[in-house]
Amino acid sequence: MTGKLKFARTALAVTAVALASAGAVGTAEARTAPPTTNIVGGSLASTAQAPWAIALNNSNSPVPSGQYCGATLVAANKLVTAAHCVGQPRSTYTAIQGRDDLKSTGGRTSKISKIWKDPQYGRVGGHDVAVLTLTTPFIGVATLPLETSRAADAVGAQSTVYGWGDTEGTGPEDRFQKVLVPVLGDAYCGDVYASDGYVANGEICAGYKSGGKDSCQGDSGGPLVLNGRLFGVVSWGIGCADAGNPGVYAEVASYASALQAQINS
Repeated sequence: MTGKLKFARTALAVTAVALASAGAVGTAEARTAPPTTNIVGGSLASTAQAPWAIALNNSNSPVPSGQYCGATLVAANKLVTAAHCVGQPRSTYTAIQGRDDLKSTGGRTSKISKIWKDPQYGRVGGHDVAVLTLTTPFIGVATLPLETSRAADAVGAQSTVYGWGDTEGTGPEDRFQKVLVPVLGDAYCGDVYASDGYVANGEICAGYKSGGKDSCQGDSGGPLVLNGRLFGVVSWGIGCADAGNPGVYAEVASYASALQAQINS
């Protein structure tokens, strides 16, 4: 791996998972969020304007608010998140909708009744997607449709990522934020992450070559949105907002059929 570590963007350290892709093997390690520190370089957002953005808290999180991962409401009782976010016992998760500040008690909550994780995750590169079934559906809340066209992953596409994760000091902790991250393209990430297992046919490379704005720890599983659709799922990166190391997202269109089958079940 040429000395680099590929970090999954959860708020809780978990067991390292070996990921293999054609000719390359990467090691994914979750990063523990600093105890006193969302999206890096972003701005405050409102769940009233993005009601489908869900905070996926966990009772094992080291963060006092319980902040752990993000997710997206794609049906009244279904969430899409990252496969690497669902390694904890099902009973430890709580989905939270409509809460801008995770230190508050507003919004709706639900436990999780079922977890589906892409069975290829950890066996081959990519496939960092999962579907959760809510015990208490969020009836009446707007949902986000899946992107089904891989052609959407075009260089320069203006996508936006949302989350409650680490800001690295660029914003308040545990607050819902967003940041615009243009698509940089498979060729760019295939080059800069040549030894880290980037999967062109299953991942999206988005951010800024100069750094400064990015998703980070605790944003894992959250939505990357383009043209009113769930375009990507926060997956991994090397550092956060570092020059030359953009964020990597699971490409929803690549897994749309499998995800939709679970959403319809």
